[in-house]
Amino acid sequence: MRKIVIAGNWKMFKTQAESQEFLQGFLPTLEDTPQDREVVLCVPFTDLNLLSKSLHGSRVQLGAQNVHWEDSGAYTGEISGPMLQEIGVRYVIVGHSERRQYFGETDETVNLRLKAAQRHGLTPILCVGETKQQRDAGETESLIISQLETDLVNIDQGNLVIAYEPIWAIGTGDTCEASEANRVIGVIRKQLKNPDVPIQYGGSVKPNNIDEIMAQPEIDGVLVGGASLEPASFARIVNYK
Repeated sequence: MRKIVIAGNWKMFKTQAESQEFLQGFLPTLEDTPQDREVVLCVPFTDLNLLSKSLHGSRVQLGAQNVHWEDSGAYTGEISGPMLQEIGVRYVIVGHSERRQYFGETDETVNLRLKAAQRHGLTPILCVGETKQQRDAGETESLIISQLETDLVNIDQGNLVIAYEPIWAIGTGDTCEASEANRVIGVIRKQLKNPDVPIQYGGSVKPNNIDEIMAQPEIDGVLVGGASLEPASFARIVNYK
């Protein structure tokens, strides 16, 4: 059985006070959430320690948004696996398109970060996906297969989540048709040695499209950006029907 993973990516939003306010509205909505759904919040580094304490004993797992490949060193602005592990982080996003686009992340550095996450018992959420230009050129499948070939070298597929995030649908309001997302995720699954790796869809996931997305047979969850910032909105997504 493939695990269902519903993850919120807060990106660079929410102070500690705002995080506490979110949890007060969000945690009570999980009382009837089916037990087979893993709920994850991937929050800014400054919120991690606070949420680690606030989420203790709850349904929600704690996630970070990046991890460096070295355990320590002169890497200003980075964070290491031992630092995340120490405060109870369980998941970490690796290779998000914004990291690739704005901060020079490559498939080679993504691979190093994946290895570091797994080395310290963290479950990485690996993001892959194409731009609008690449999609229009018919390169979606070849690009994603190429990403996976490099990203997954010597990676334990027993401790991994993959998120298919069409870059053209992130924060744009354009959602990939659910049937098309399902098709591409099927292509991704065919590249894996372990068919039970949970594969999420990410890209303008909202309360009004979550039911259709999760009805697709290949889709095992979602990676949610903007809609995870508001308690009622994210609760509707977590409690999809």
